[in-house]
Amino acid sequence: MSEEVITLYQAIGGDETVRALSRRFYALMDTLPEAKHVRAVHPPTLEGSEEKFYEYLTGYLGGPPLYTDKRGHPRLRSRHFVAGIGPVERDEWLLCFQRALDETVANAKLRDIIWPPIERLAHHMQNKE
Repeated sequence: MSEEVITLYQAIGGDETVRALSRRFYALMDTLPEAKHVRAVHPPTLEGSEEKFYEYLTGYLGGPPLYTDKRGHPRLRSRHFVAGIGPVERDEWLLCFQRALDETVANAKLRDIIWPPIERLAHHMQNKE
C-alpha cells in the first residue's frame, strides 16, 4: 500500500493561493510604512519582482518549477547582492511575508511548516550589517 505524497503547494491550494500570497506580499511591501526600507531596495514598480517571487514560491512549495524552467538556478543570494539587505530590510521583508501568509493560507499548521524555512532564507539573504 503506497501513500500519495501531497506537496505544500497542493495542501495550501495550489496556484491560486501562491498567486494570492505573492500579490498580497508585494501589496503590503508597497503600502506599509513599516516596510519602507525593504520597499526602497526594490525597483519602482513591483510587478517583475512579484512575478519572479510567484514563480520561485511555486517551485519552492512543490509545484511546477516555473522559476528554474524560465530563469535557471535561483542563485538567490548572488542575485540579491545588488540590494543592500541588512537586519532592517530582512525584518521588514519577514513582516510582509508573515502577514501575507497569515492572510492567504487558512491552515495554521501549514503556515507553521512554511514559516521556519522562509525565516532561515531571509536571514541567509542578509548581505550587510
